[in-house]
Amino acid sequence: MLLRFMIKQAVEHLKPALEKSAATQSRAGLTLSIDNSVMDRFGKLLRCTWNWYSGRYHKVMHGQDLLGVVLTINQIALPLHLLFCAKQGRYNTNKADTLIFMLSRLKAAFAREGIDLTKIPMTMDSWFVSQPLRQRLHSVGFTKIIIAGKSNYTFTIDGKKQDASQWKKALILHDSTWGIDVPSCRVQGDSPTFGSIILFFFQKSTTRSYYLMNFSTVAMRGAEIWHIWKQHHLIECFWKILKSIFHIRAMQLQGHGLYTALLIKVLAYLLALRLQAHRPFSKLTITQIIRTLRRNHDLGSLLTEHFHLPFLAA
Repeated sequence: MLLRFMIKQAVEHLKPALEKSAATQSRAGLTLSIDNSVMDRFGKLLRCTWNWYSGRYHKVMHGQDLLGVVLTINQIALPLHLLFCAKQGRYNTNKADTLIFMLSRLKAAFAREGIDLTKIPMTMDSWFVSQPLRQRLHSVGFTKIIIAGKSNYTFTIDGKKQDASQWKKALILHDSTWGIDVPSCRVQGDSPTFGSIILFFFQKSTTRSYYLMNFSTVAMRGAEIWHIWKQHHLIECFWKILKSIFHIRAMQLQGHGLYTALLIKVLAYLLALRLQAHRPFSKLTITQIIRTLRRNHDLGSLLTEHFHLPFLAA
């Protein structure tokens, strides 16, 4: 139900954008952002709980791992597919297999709506770095893939071989240029794993540097790589909103009820996005919208006023 509903929402946003020029589409920030989020949980009867590494706590936690494919467009994050990963059963969960399953399903669903999903650029964090996954993504049809790199990967640049952590210190980052608002450097490197590859090093803060790997089938300019990657933070914002505002960690339903609870949370998130598009709420954040609704509005009268739909209050 969530998948079908979200595809309709995404098509509603995508079709007007895809009818416009390539420059307009680029300004809209069309990307597919892929990430997973770990929620620490303590219940023994809850579904999909296992031991996972948490980036927030920097250690292994007992909880649920939610893998998401999110469409970003005009600074809005629309979750297309959400799937809990679990290690229970005979086999360990392989996130790469799960991701390919999700993308193949989405590609077929959007094709039925007349949209080629593979034309949209894709971003992923460093967990998904692997040559087999790169080849599988290409075989599915995705051609523009930007992925965060790991510090322990080795690259040969200008005849010198060392790992990425050393290259971060050795390379000179140029000041902000056209289309890139951070100090950066685009270089061609050779990797024992990935072969010849375009690397994009950038400084995110005054003390830390990062780099991106271009897994695309064609070379891309630094401005293109950076513009695509800039949208990736929206999926992080989406996870934070689900956790802090809609309290996704408080879901206690067992069995298939886990996805029922998730559907309710995502629908609440989408309702908040819809309200943000209306003038009375346009200058409010989602947090402020939720607080305003709790203080001053009844849900039934709100839906009737802003969406002109009959609402049955039970």
